[in-house]
Amino acid sequence: MTTATVAQGRAWDSPWLSFAARRLGRFLVSLWVLVTAAFLMIHLVPGDPVRASLGMNAPPEQVEARREALGLNDPLLTQYWDYVKGIFSGDLGTSMMSNQPVSQVISDRLPATLELALLAFLLVLVVAIPLGVTMAVLTRGGRRRGAELGFTATSVLLAAIPEFLVAVLLAYVFAVTLGWFPVAGNTEPGAAVLPVVALAIGPAAVLARIVRVEMLAVLGNDYIRTARAKRLPPFAVYVRHALPNALTATLTLGGLLLTGLVAGTLLVENVFAWPGLGSAIVGSILDRDYPMVQGIVLVYGIGVLLVNLVVDVLLAVLDPRSTIREA
Repeated sequence: MTTATVAQGRAWDSPWLSFAARRLGRFLVSLWVLVTAAFLMIHLVPGDPVRASLGMNAPPEQVEARREALGLNDPLLTQYWDYVKGIFSGDLGTSMMSNQPVSQVISDRLPATLELALLAFLLVLVVAIPLGVTMAVLTRGGRRRGAELGFTATSVLLAAIPEFLVAVLLAYVFAVTLGWFPVAGNTEPGAAVLPVVALAIGPAAVLARIVRVEMLAVLGNDYIRTARAKRLPPFAVYVRHALPNALTATLTLGGLLLTGLVAGTLLVENVFAWPGLGSAIVGSILDRDYPMVQGIVLVYGIGVLLVNLVVDVLLAVLDPRSTIREA
């Protein structure tokens, strides 16, 4: 066996390469399932989706013309192949209501949705991580039972309230009653404040609890007690030594929260008339605009898959022993 062959065999045995192959395989399988589910959506609707979208009084000629334009008269496998080819070429079909390309509508509205989701995610991190660390430090070793009980009860309550109810309350108090922020739209200064806060309150409460629990576990380790015995400054003990070791679970949950924030925009955008994908998909469902619904669901699903993939990679970088070498 030559040296080159041995080196090639070692490369294929690399844990990083094995990890990349597993994650890529899972991503591709999940993507295929998502694409197939989005394609079948229009075929699983009871009755004729074209007739449902055009109305029961639409002339048969108009219904037939629309079915032909959508390719619904072709064999199912042909429709599936055309749908997959259209996705890779950026063609997601045409809206039944506006006759605009679905991809164009999505490209116009996606930035507004991403703006809300990313700003809310940053707000969650900025609030939850310092709050969780502070509460862990204050309540370690069974100290300050009252503060612990108040923090836990408040975080559970905030996490249990749906985003759209928080959005309605914020809109009524701070937009309608006090007039501090715009009621709807995204054209005025400060228009994003209330939607972002409505999205971030619940996830911030959940993440703060997780950070506190993880920090309490880390603060009980021997190396933290050793750092305290060396009389290191509190910043060095809690931020430099303890916090990085508590971020693994936080990062995992953070990825889930980000995908949840994107999904949460569906209703929050409608409360504030925010011109994003959330308001578009709700309107499309009400109008039975199935190509539009298909396209938006596909975009949301791909976003979730990409976030999960990025989180897996970050976890592997932070903790290679438990992630890269998993069975």
